[in-house]
Amino acid sequence: MADTHTTPPPRGRFVSFEGGEGAGKSTQIKILADRLEAEGKRVIVTREPGGSPGAEIIRHVVLSGMGKLLGPEAETLLFAAARDDHVHAVIAPALEQGIWVLCDRFSDSTRAYQGRLGHVSPELLNAMERVTIGRLKPDLTVILDIPVSIGMRRAAARRGNDVPDRFEAEGIAFHQGLRDAFRQIAADEPQRCVLIDANADPKIVSNNIWGVLRRRLLTPSNHEVTSA
Repeated sequence: MADTHTTPPPRGRFVSFEGGEGAGKSTQIKILADRLEAEGKRVIVTREPGGSPGAEIIRHVVLSGMGKLLGPEAETLLFAAARDDHVHAVIAPALEQGIWVLCDRFSDSTRAYQGRLGHVSPELLNAMERVTIGRLKPDLTVILDIPVSIGMRRAAARRGNDVPDRFEAEGIAFHQGLRDAFRQIAADEPQRCVLIDANADPKIVSNNIWGVLRRRLLTPSNHEVTSA
């Protein structure tokens, strides 16, 4: 009798992008997705807050400023609810199917925005992570670093005449604190994170990201260790 057992595909890789406003995350995610697809990888691009039907509803609530009115702890719970839906509906199933997931923001943003700047306790953040993502962590987190004044100018040019969202509307001190928070995350977890100078030509930035990703996630030795 023929063996009908099929070997499941190798787990996909999970790459998150973090950084302040105007750092160029969307641009760099698209470039990376194109490069990975040229290498024969299946790729999906997603975002937080959002990325799944339920999470997109919560995204609208958060970015409208309603979450801020409820206080930082309640806002954190909204992000956690969105992330739970996103992980279970999109990220985890894609990874199980061998698809690479490129995500514009993930749990590090919660630690930076609500933790560092909103003063939400680490205990609450840790509890929310245990509930929403469990042991799921990005295989690589690209933190795009840019001076605040330049990032804010980029964000304003991108926004045009649209009203700034809940976070874009914050002052310079807030965004400087955000930059400091992301730089600290990169320093605390160098094995997972890489800090990339985003104040350069986009082609240079994308080449730097690609070089790190190839070394960490695409080399045979790294793949063999991860798959063991």
